[in-house]
Amino acid sequence: RRIIVDKPDLKGRIDVLKVHAKDVKMDETVNLEEIALATSGAVGSDLANMINEAAINAVKEGREYVCQKDLFEAVEVVLVGKEKKDRIMSQKERRIVSYHEVGHALVTALQKDAEPVQKITIVPRTMGALGYVMQTPEEEKFLNTKAELEAMLVTALAGRAAEELTTGASNDIEQATKIARAMVTQYGMSEKFGLIGLESIQNRYLDGRAVMNCGEATAAEIDQEVMKMLKGAYAEAKRMLSEHRETMDQIAGFLIEKETITGKEFMKIYRRCEGIPEPEEKKEENPVKEQTIEMPKKEADTEAAQQEEKETQKKVERDED
Repeated sequence: RRIIVDKPDLKGRIDVLKVHAKDVKMDETVNLEEIALATSGAVGSDLANMINEAAINAVKEGREYVCQKDLFEAVEVVLVGKEKKDRIMSQKERRIVSYHEVGHALVTALQKDAEPVQKITIVPRTMGALGYVMQTPEEEKFLNTKAELEAMLVTALAGRAAEELTTGASNDIEQATKIARAMVTQYGMSEKFGLIGLESIQNRYLDGRAVMNCGEATAAEIDQEVMKMLKGAYAEAKRMLSEHRETMDQIAGFLIEKETITGKEFMKIYRRCEGIPEPEEKKEENPVKEQTIEMPKKEADTEAAQQEEKETQKKVERDED
């Protein structure tokens, strides 16, 4: 019998987090489902580390209970490393990194098929990132449409489009190339090649390496098709950012000053710059409180008169007895 243990899905991650959080004191703000949504692809050891890091952070701040903020900070520590506040960037570098990250976030907000922004920061991390945008999906997905993959491509290249002179976009370029290549060779999303499987994944649960199933001439054409897709996504990112340049400048200026902004702060500035009204906060449909129902005066008077008549009738019957 061959047993394959894959990475846990959303329900699996929630259950794993519950197991490791069993002996950790947590306050009422903690929502493990939100943490599970933000950690797609994490395995059990990663999730255990996140709970431990959150507990350590709470103790460092002199608190007896872990809150949701501790858990989100722990997610960042495990996925992208700890903050390196001793690494001082020059003003020019801060500006470049800020525009790079705002480019990602702004294009995400402008596209309907992208995931919402949770946080933007330009504080360097121990794993080499000079800044990053944290996106949290609204629900776990197992499939992506062509439109969603194209949105990922545009978002990945938006940082480079926002600042064309930095070398800090190498990881984004690698990610975008990987998506575009998979669209052409595995998902059949290329107009030129159509529904042909040009690559297959060998040892999916080990190295997951892709092996070409075509000749050298076709491989060269695949490279051309991938390059064409990347150029198109890059041009789209530049177009979107140039049309919303003022918004990008204002958000980047705010990020340079604050170093870290939340998704709510980002969306607030974005809506203000774009002239979009703030959404109304949802009110509770059935608030838990006692309600007094007032009867209209006419109905109340009628009911009081009927009651009085009944009392009088009872009194007369008693007197006759």
